[in-house]
Amino acid sequence: MTFRGTFDLTLDAKNRLTVPTRYRATFAEGIVLAAGLEDCVAIWRPEDYDAWTAAALQGHSPLSPEFRKLNRHFTANSHPTELDGAGRVMVPRFLLDSGKLTKDVSVVGAGECLEIWDRGGWAAYNGEVLENVSEIAAGLQSSAG
Repeated sequence: MTFRGTFDLTLDAKNRLTVPTRYRATFAEGIVLAAGLEDCVAIWRPEDYDAWTAAALQGHSPLSPEFRKLNRHFTANSHPTELDGAGRVMVPRFLLDSGKLTKDVSVVGAGECLEIWDRGGWAAYNGEVLENVSEIAAGLQSSAG
């Protein structure tokens, strides 16, 4: 499953997010909400989050302090949950704070997961990327070759 698109949504009074209809069936077996690497909260299928974190830690000694810190970050800053009957998921306070989320959010497709951004934060971030997309792409090509 590749997640695509941008959806402007609003968190309700109980900090619940209504997941876009087209993606609800994808999360029927559960959800992992996780602190993003940028100011956002990621919405993962549990097996995809486990694979992503394993890939990030692969090849590093579990005895190293860096491995333990990163592993702890992945586990402590994530929250397993499920959609309710109305297709909503409650975002815990610690993730709202880490993602700097307010009531108005943008849910964006990020390939292997969805991300919840504060709407203003997403507009600023995405605007900067759009202004520099050619340079970003060129940098990736030069580092790959």
